[in-house]
Amino acid sequence: MGRSYAGMLGAIAFLVATARGLLTGGATNDVLLHAWLGLIAFSAAGYVVGRLAEWIIDESVRTKLKGDATPAERSAAGK
Repeated sequence: MGRSYAGMLGAIAFLVATARGLLTGGATNDVLLHAWLGLIAFSAAGYVVGRLAEWIIDESVRTKLKGDATPAERSAAGK
């Protein structure tokens, strides 16, 4: 999940920074520099958010499966 979020957020940040630069008439080098920095920053943030979301989902499923076990299954797992 982390890699997908990184790719999505990074690409969106790059496109938004590029569009903003083109609409405001910025210099090409400045526009590309800001777009690249946005890509790097939002890719890193997206990776962290994606990994955190994956961890939360895994823990939730694991907790749910432990709670759904029958008493006989729980006592067998404890042995």
